[in-house]
Amino acid sequence: MLKAIDTDLWVAEQPLKYFGLEVGTRMTVIRLTSGKLMVISPIDMDDATINELNQLGEVIYIVIPNLYHHLFVADFKLCYPHAKLWAVSGLEHKRPDLQIDYIISDRNIHLIDGVEYLLIQGFNTLDTSGCSPLNECVFFHVKSRTLIVTDTVFHFDDQCSPSTRLIAKLLGGYNQLRPSILEKFATQDKVKVKCSIQQLLTWDFERVIMAHGSMIEQNGKPQFKAGYEWFLEISL
Repeated sequence: MLKAIDTDLWVAEQPLKYFGLEVGTRMTVIRLTSGKLMVISPIDMDDATINELNQLGEVIYIVIPNLYHHLFVADFKLCYPHAKLWAVSGLEHKRPDLQIDYIISDRNIHLIDGVEYLLIQGFNTLDTSGCSPLNECVFFHVKSRTLIVTDTVFHFDDQCSPSTRLIAKLLGGYNQLRPSILEKFATQDKVKVKCSIQQLLTWDFERVIMAHGSMIEQNGKPQFKAGYEWFLEISL
C-alpha cells in the first residue's frame, strides 16, 4: 500500500532478502509539477497498490535508479505501457530485454518538473562477482526538500530485525546514515565520489528516503554529509 510522506510524495514498501538478510525495499512516487507521476525503483505491485497509484495520477516516468534495482521493472512496465522507462547507463547491457527510453549518463545536475537528479560517479559495491559499479542516480524533490536515494546510503535502526541490526553493527552502519564498510572497501575512485557528493550537497534537503532501512525525516543533510565524510575519510 502507498504511504503519503509529504505533499506530492509517497512510498510503498515490501520485504526483500539480500544474501539471506532481510533488508526490505522501498519505491518512491512523486507527483511532478505537471500533475503526472514519476515512480523510482518499482517494487512487486499488488492490485490494491496499483489501484491506489492509478488514483494519484498518470505514471509517465518509471526510473531504474541503479544497476541493481531492476527486478520488478518488467512487470511494472506491463501495467503502464505508455510510461517512459528511464535507466542508468550500463543497464542496457545488463537488461537487453527492456525497452529503455532514456539512459541517464550525464554527470551534471538536471531538473525536470520539480525534480532534480544527479548520477553518482565512482561508487562501487560488492556482489558475487566482486567489486562492481553501482551507477546510481539520486533525486531531489524540491517542493518537499526530500533527497531520494537507493543504495548509496543505508539506515538500519531498531525498527529492523535482530539479525539485520547485528550485521549493520558489524558493518559500521547501525543507526547511521551512510554506506556500509563493504562499499567503503569496494570503492577505489573516491575523488569521483567526492565530486558527486559535493554536487549533491548543494541541494537543500531535510528528509532522506532510501531503499533499505528507516527513512530520515529531520536533519537529513548533516547526517548524510557526516556519513560520507566517514566513507571518504575527508571533510566535505
